[in-house]
Amino acid sequence: MSSELPSLPPLDSSSPTTAAPSAWRRPSAIIAAVAVVLLGWQWVETRSRLGDLQDELARRLSDSDTVGKEARALAKQAQENLQDLQGKVGALEARLAESQSQQVALESMYQEFSRTRDDRVLAEVEQAVTISAQQLQLAGNVQTALFALQTADARLGSLDRPHWLPLRKAIAGDIETLKSLPQVDSAGVALKLETLIGRIDTLPLAFEAKPKGEARKSDKSEPSFLKSLWLDFWSEFSQLVRIERMDRPDPALLAPSNAVFLRENLKLRLMNARLALLSRDGNTFREDVRISAQWLERYFDVKNAAVGAAKDDLVELQKTPVGVDLPTLQASQTALHGLQAVHERRADLAQPAVVDKSAKPAKKN
Repeated sequence: MSSELPSLPPLDSSSPTTAAPSAWRRPSAIIAAVAVVLLGWQWVETRSRLGDLQDELARRLSDSDTVGKEARALAKQAQENLQDLQGKVGALEARLAESQSQQVALESMYQEFSRTRDDRVLAEVEQAVTISAQQLQLAGNVQTALFALQTADARLGSLDRPHWLPLRKAIAGDIETLKSLPQVDSAGVALKLETLIGRIDTLPLAFEAKPKGEARKSDKSEPSFLKSLWLDFWSEFSQLVRIERMDRPDPALLAPSNAVFLRENLKLRLMNARLALLSRDGNTFREDVRISAQWLERYFDVKNAAVGAAKDDLVELQKTPVGVDLPTLQASQTALHGLQAVHERRADLAQPAVVDKSAKPAKKN
């Protein structure tokens, strides 16, 4: 079906009034006008929406800032709470450690207090036997070792225990052995040697001794001429004759430097004898004392009272029983260890089994 447009009359370009209305009648002009209107409305709408979007964005940014501030405040508060909790946890851990240490101390105290009287007595006896053995091995002090063993025997005798009889027999045997040993006063002998060492420098040598002249009797009355002449003659004549003993050799003549060396060597001999006494070396002690006595008799003036006293002391020291073999108390120690082992086995058998309370029970399916 075809539509035929009506034919319009030709326009005259020469008349202006008829040209303007004809332009608005064109579809393109109308479409352009509508498009302009639509664009203007779209621009206005877009501006309005952009303004709304900006307002919404500003509001949301403000809300996000507020939320961020609140989150930071909450995080700071949480961090402070975490620090407080960490401090409390540290305090609790410290209290837990303290309570555990107190528990350990209480358990040790309980174990100490729960020991029987027999355990304490055996511990005291073991200490006494150990002290006695140490005194014999290190210092050679028989008296102290004997006193320690007697104390241990008295402590065992305070409790009537038949199974302690083997230990008491061993201790009694060691006590009798110590009583049969010769008693040596080591401290007294060492002090006597120290005194002799200090007196060496004051003792006169043999070649320094001078013959003693007879003292003239002082008369209250003046002697006569003949008597004084006789006394002068006799004094001069007595100096010409000297009487000495021939049953001993002449004293050795020493130079002053050699005399100093002699005294120092004698001191060294006596100090070596003192060291041998402390180390219980009897052969060395007696040999040094014998040589010291020989040197005194050969090089010193034995007529002097101090030299004679020193020689007598050295002769007496040669008879000191130094270096006697001391017992080791092995019988008492063996019997004590055996008794302690038996007592520990009995305690282990009498102790009940300990149940572990920390183990969790198994869950039932």
